[in-house]
Amino acid sequence: MTAINEYDYIILGAGSAGCVLANRLSEDGQNSVLILEAGPMDRKLLIHIPAGVYSVYKDPSINWNYEAEPEDTLDQRKVELPRGKVIGGSSSINAMVYMRGHPLDYDRWADEFGLKKWDYSQCLPYFKKCESSDRGENQWRGGSGPLGVSRARLENPLFDAFLEAGTQSGQGRSDDLNAFKPEGVARLDSTTRNGRRCSAAVAHLKPALSRPNLRLETGSLVQRIVIDNKRAIGVIYQRRGQIVEVRANREVIVACGAIKSPQLLMLSGIGKPGNLRENDIEPVHDLPGVGQNLQDHLNISSAYHCIKPVTLHRASRPLNMLATGIQWLTTRTGLGASNIWEAGGLVYGNNTAAYPNLQYHFAPIYAEFEGGKIILTQAFTATIDQLRPRSKGYIALKSGNPADRPAAHFNYLSVESDLIELIEGVRLTRDLISQPAFDEFRGKQLHPAPDVTSDRDIGAWIRATTTTDFHPCGTCRMGLDDESVVDAEMKVQGIDGLRVVDASVMPQIVSGNLNAPIQMIAERAADFIRGREQLTAIHARFHFQECDSKKDLI
Repeated sequence: MTAINEYDYIILGAGSAGCVLANRLSEDGQNSVLILEAGPMDRKLLIHIPAGVYSVYKDPSINWNYEAEPEDTLDQRKVELPRGKVIGGSSSINAMVYMRGHPLDYDRWADEFGLKKWDYSQCLPYFKKCESSDRGENQWRGGSGPLGVSRARLENPLFDAFLEAGTQSGQGRSDDLNAFKPEGVARLDSTTRNGRRCSAAVAHLKPALSRPNLRLETGSLVQRIVIDNKRAIGVIYQRRGQIVEVRANREVIVACGAIKSPQLLMLSGIGKPGNLRENDIEPVHDLPGVGQNLQDHLNISSAYHCIKPVTLHRASRPLNMLATGIQWLTTRTGLGASNIWEAGGLVYGNNTAAYPNLQYHFAPIYAEFEGGKIILTQAFTATIDQLRPRSKGYIALKSGNPADRPAAHFNYLSVESDLIELIEGVRLTRDLISQPAFDEFRGKQLHPAPDVTSDRDIGAWIRATTTTDFHPCGTCRMGLDDESVVDAEMKVQGIDGLRVVDASVMPQIVSGNLNAPIQMIAERAADFIRGREQLTAIHARFHFQECDSKKDLI
């Protein structure tokens, strides 16, 4: 084992949360910060080309490429679960959609879990602090933060049809789902800036790496957190074949994501004692909530043949790919500058949902993977997520070896209402695409087949084809009860000098993509860690479907 070094803060994981923390904890020059990342630097060009998402999100050199355990409710399928293994984490391989979730998600954290510091009015200033939106700063949006956020710009008549169909169907339309009206269909924002992906590494970490008090070590696989007398005092990790131990004078901060953060706590002796002993790990602290409460957004994908050649099916042809690449390299514009999924929506699948319970992502493309290659068809795709599933799973160790992947048991669709909501989602999508706005484009439905119409058949199709939208969370949840892992400031219950800051702390999944909320959580955590006063709450107004009756505006 090499000599022990000391830092004030040690951050484990240079993903979305870790990059924010590294920047904020080192910015005043008062503290020494070490950030450890198992993956490499983000040197692959395709990471930074937004349209390159299809090439990078399964790349094994920058991806953990997890799989869930076989799911009884999904015909024993193992659902693929890509997770970034590179600086920037999943923000370097995701589809770049910038969505905050619904304001009522955070109010529910405050009301149902007793997390009074986490209502939306107290989160909004940190969303704004993090963001630099090309929409300009206003009551809801930030204009000077490190994270570049851009409004959709790709022109395609199918996007126009999608928006018009939202009005025609009564599902609604919004100019900005992250502002006054967080419901309806809309053109989406992406985490891009000047035609390039703006990952957490690009936004937060790289500008800070020149600071003498911040050190990044890639290729570093953490073995365990060193805990002495119920205090985290350091970390042991492997790098370049050597075992290294470092000490933390102030705190160790786990930011490894919803899969690896609970794994690392368990490897360090924090969790259910029985499960730890089964894997030859001596328990240090009995904390039964570690790894529990696993939640995710299930995703179903509907595709339609397009009778006009306006889709992006020609994009994969060699000459077109060359032209797209040249245009992006020279001007940072064109198809290469698009994340493709430039439209979407937050909509109601039934009349009993308190606020939108389904989310669209829409693209003028239909892609299939065959033999490791991407096959494009003259078709368009509308996916839909169930936003607030009731089914919950857990993460468990397969062994005490840090290099082994933990077991992810999601228990998808184990609660019947989740399947019902996805069936409603299929019907809602068909209703949207059946509107007159799509008449000049809509051909035969490819997926699911047109004859899949009964609840029973739609349910069977969902079980056979549904997959994740890559939003695992909740496995080290915040709370005040015995099943919580961290408190409202993300301190691990019963262990001093240790926090978890990432998607795993969410007590309940939010109604949208997770990357923006994760960065907001990390921005708040940085102030908690430094003992700084939280930013002043912003009580912005928001529209709801029933605002003229019982709900009014908040």
